Amino acid sequence: MTKLYRIYALLFLVTSIGSFFNIVSAQSLEAKIDSLILTDFNERNGPGGVFMVAQQGKVVYHKAFGKANLELDVDLTPDNVFQLGSMTKQFTAIAVLMLEEQGKLKVNDPVFKYIPDYPSREITLHQLLTHTSGIKDFTKMKSLSSISQQEMTPKMMVDFFKNEPADFVAGTKFEYNNSGYVLLGYIIELVSGDTYENFIKKSIFEKIGMTQSYYASDRKVINRRAYGYHKKEYGYVNKTIISFSVPFSSGSLMSTAGDMLKWQNALNKNQLLGIKGTKKAFSKYKLSNGEEFSYGYGWHIREMNGVPVREHGGSIFGFKTMGVYIPDEDIYVIGLSNCDCHSPTQLTRDVAAMTLKMFRMQLKDR
Repeated sequence: MTKLYRIYALLFLVTSIGSFFNIVSAQSLEAKIDSLILTDFNERNGPGGVFMVAQQGKVVYHKAFGKANLELDVDLTPDNVFQLGSMTKQFTAIAVLMLEEQGKLKVNDPVFKYIPDYPSREITLHQLLTHTSGIKDFTKMKSLSSISQQEMTPKMMVDFFKNEPADFVAGTKFEYNNSGYVLLGYIIELVSGDTYENFIKKSIFEKIGMTQSYYASDRKVINRRAYGYHKKEYGYVNKTIISFSVPFSSGSLMSTAGDMLKWQNALNKNQLLGIKGTKKAFSKYKLSNGEEFSYGYGWHIREMNGVPVREHGGSIFGFKTMGVYIPDEDIYVIGLSNCDCHSPTQLTRDVAAMTLKMFRMQLKDR
């Protein structure tokens, strides 16, 4: 055996062992994720969900469970389109930062600079982005049912809640708030000269190839749409119909797990924002008393077993969603459910934690 041949043989052996290790690790990860998901999403003939795990921008797990449409007995596929609910806020926040980079607004500006008849002179865009404005959340108003099925303009939505008494002085408290993100959507329209729907479509979806992402509609024909459901004591029913002009920029976008990975990858590569703008989105901020809270612009900034994570969920009639990103290892996990009876929130976190553990064990073993 020549020396050169022995070198080739050794390289082949090392490569084969590495490939075998990767295959075994992937199979083990898949089995463990399956086991976790099937504890909750185990009804084959009911609505279900889609789960995806990616590491370093590439998919390592992507499966669907349950039905996309109960009446037609159609199975969910990994490519189905779901309503995102409050994960919409990520897109609204990034759109605001994009407009700031273009010099069309500043996040420390007061709201009344863009909406002159807004009653508060103190509330800033930053406080809207971080849920520290204190304005009334329209989803908690008893009169919401009177407009829930009406076609509302952004101005009509702002007028609906703008004169309500504040819940607290701006900047003194963090309290999750949908009205703030409706205001931001209206301001996006005012400063961009375009509708929120068109701005998101042209500046984000089309720019990064999110071809199966939309502003939600119950009238448009949307390819591979997953239908939403509620669960009653007597069985499943179709989701409650609302006008998507009501949640607007706080919760009216639709997407797929695959498109949401494109979104995450684009953020990582600064395809939409420069480094400075991206840092603003993923920083923690402080209240007026100096106390830090765990929310950036459109994401919760938290820790999972001591590891930094960015996460956000969503809930809208018939759907629940959750996305978790672990920056240190570039791990992204998303869960999308087409029944608001199945929350993927904790399950997505559990899958992310297990993926992180296995990934680090794999590195250690190498």
